[in-house]
Amino acid sequence: MIGLLTAVHVLVAIVLVLAVLLQSSKGADLAGAFGGMGSQTAFGPRGTATFLSKATVALAITFMLTSITLAIMGNQLRGTGGPSVLSDEPAAAEPAAPGTAIPGLPSGVGVEIVPPEPAAEQPAAETPAEAPPPAEPAGQ
Repeated sequence: MIGLLTAVHVLVAIVLVLAVLLQSSKGADLAGAFGGMGSQTAFGPRGTATFLSKATVALAITFMLTSITLAIMGNQLRGTGGPSVLSDEPAAAEPAAPGTAIPGLPSGVGVEIVPPEPAAEQPAAETPAEAPPPAEPAGQ
């Protein structure tokens, strides 16, 4: 089912790209970009919808629906214990102790794991009662 839906999704994507590339632009000249098309609408005069524009809308809706459906189906498959890229990897039981080899690194390559040092205690700030008296200005 997912294979068939993926094939339809890819086919719709290719046809959608071709349909968009085949359409002619509305304002091909520079004057069209600055509102010189003779109409007061925001995006220029609205022409009749051609078959190609209707097909583009239908293909875009189909593309979005197949994308959402594939995402939901893929998530459900993965949630039930489906194939995983990490299924062959053994689970790590404990973090590596200092000085031990790390799996996956070539022999002779070591990484030293140093635990963080405890923070030094800050001396308590002097209270106003312990503070020395302010110095008197010289010359008075």
